[in-house]
Amino acid sequence: MSAFRSFSIPALLLVTALTACSVSTSPGGSTDSSTGASGQKDDGPVAIGFSQATQQSPFYVQLREGAEAAAKKAGGTLYFADSGGDVTKQNNDIQDLITRQVDVLLINPVDPKGVQPGIAAAKAAGIPVVTVDRPVPEGAVAHVGRDNKAMGALVGKRLSEQLGDKGGTVIEIRGDAGGAVARDRSAGFHEAVAGNPKIKIVEGPYSDYVRSKAVTAMQDLLQVHPDVAAVYAHNDDMALGALQVLKENGKDKVLVAGVDGLMEAVKQIPQGQYVATALNDPISLGSKAVETVLKVQKGEQVEPNIDAGTALIDTDNAAEYAGSGEFAQATK
Repeated sequence: MSAFRSFSIPALLLVTALTACSVSTSPGGSTDSSTGASGQKDDGPVAIGFSQATQQSPFYVQLREGAEAAAKKAGGTLYFADSGGDVTKQNNDIQDLITRQVDVLLINPVDPKGVQPGIAAAKAAGIPVVTVDRPVPEGAVAHVGRDNKAMGALVGKRLSEQLGDKGGTVIEIRGDAGGAVARDRSAGFHEAVAGNPKIKIVEGPYSDYVRSKAVTAMQDLLQVHPDVAAVYAHNDDMALGALQVLKENGKDKVLVAGVDGLMEAVKQIPQGQYVATALNDPISLGSKAVETVLKVQKGEQVEPNIDAGTALIDTDNAAEYAGSGEFAQATK
């Protein structure tokens, strides 16, 4: 699995890094945003600080790439920091981004409450915060994401229809403990299948959206629930891990569903066992987040919650979304 990608940057552009906090720079084609001896930021392109929760899944790798591409297109400079799933490191990263005198902070929080010290520090420094993918209770001027409850509901309704009157045991492999995305994807799914009294949901462990962790979880769960009828995971990467275990154990009748529109999952759908996923194109999400950041930096009014939209992908339309990208594209 790709965890971190290096980028080749022309020598004429700014190349900087903070060794202690792993902050890297993705410049546009303009001048750099360095600070002068006076400590005031020199005139130049907009400087965006992007603190991301993790790079340990394809979705977050692509989210970063979408943000970087949008910043470059706008002629801005994006300073990136990977928290590696550690909220303490994320707060330290945010402090380091503040010292770079960025104009706006884009935050994909590890923990919505745990990142509050970093957000408070940004407020004290007069730097506005925009969150992406994962919201925070307070402190952000805007949040850019998708309706994760709707995603869970779309997939839940489709899986419930597929199971029919027979129903059965559905194993739910969850994302991260305490995360708003996991909470909403679970709530939407539970509400959608509640109308089918024959469905029993078994809540599995939190696997942090990582396929390898889902594989381990599914191996253990299959021992306890050999009669499982279906598996719902909070992202496609984990769902594909579960599918791998099911196939290895000859469970080719057990249905699987996920969320995010990972292309590997989309291409599984016509085969029948992988029932559905929900669109969550990270490239367009990263682009929309930077678009919002630029509006905030210019002092424009933005909505507090910006929904990038979603859609169900199942056997009826999987062929339309299939392509060479890593995720199904929202433009289709």
